[in-house]
Amino acid sequence: MKKELYDQLLELSPEYKKNYLPSISIDCVVFGFHDASLKVLLLKLNGSKEWGLPGGYLHKDEDLNEAANRILKDRTGAQDIYLNQFKTFGKRNRSEAFFKDFPDDLWHKQRYVSIAHYALIDYSTVNPVVDTLSEACEWKDINDLPEFMMDHEDIFNAALLQLRRDLNYKPVGYNLLPEKFTMPELQKLYEIILDKKLNRGNFYRKMTRYAILEKLNETRKGGAHKAPDLYKFDEEKYKAALANGLQESW
Repeated sequence: MKKELYDQLLELSPEYKKNYLPSISIDCVVFGFHDASLKVLLLKLNGSKEWGLPGGYLHKDEDLNEAANRILKDRTGAQDIYLNQFKTFGKRNRSEAFFKDFPDDLWHKQRYVSIAHYALIDYSTVNPVVDTLSEACEWKDINDLPEFMMDHEDIFNAALLQLRRDLNYKPVGYNLLPEKFTMPELQKLYEIILDKKLNRGNFYRKMTRYAILEKLNETRKGGAHKAPDLYKFDEEKYKAALANGLQESW
């Protein structure tokens, strides 16, 4: 670890002790969809070889959901992000190795229980932000991931598993796709998340049966084959499906 990060964290430690709740941290797995692949937003701290998830701490006067949204807005510039709190991570030594060279009273070296969220976001709306503690903040393909710091690989794997489970009853495409999309694009998103091929006819029938899509009087032009129809989500029906569930299994 570079001396720059060491000095930065030592300088920040008193301020964090004053302003944040001890023992609680927030980690966010931010998913985006681009070029027919599922991406996750990762950052690399100054001088670190490993990559981590966007995260932070809870202000003493802040609600948990408010803090998660603040952290993501700072990292992505986006607002109204779909957030799902899905698990807590609290192994006793989950960050011990990363901070082994720091003094024991450092704020960041204390034991933290991390409240994990996953976020679904339109890739095109995100402008990844590199702050003073990090040297990179980038989208990575979920099939070509770098080495993770601490237990962030466990958090990512748990988030992806939860997202796959949630596909059975939540219309997640609304948050990952642009406003207008084709049925093949929606199917490709589902196949990548589930890591399996889906029958084209069955997929079309299921999505039609949900009655959450509106077929537009437009087509996607520019391909070599017949231009596919464009769709968009019916926002009211989508919100009802999100609240009541789809009661379906892939």
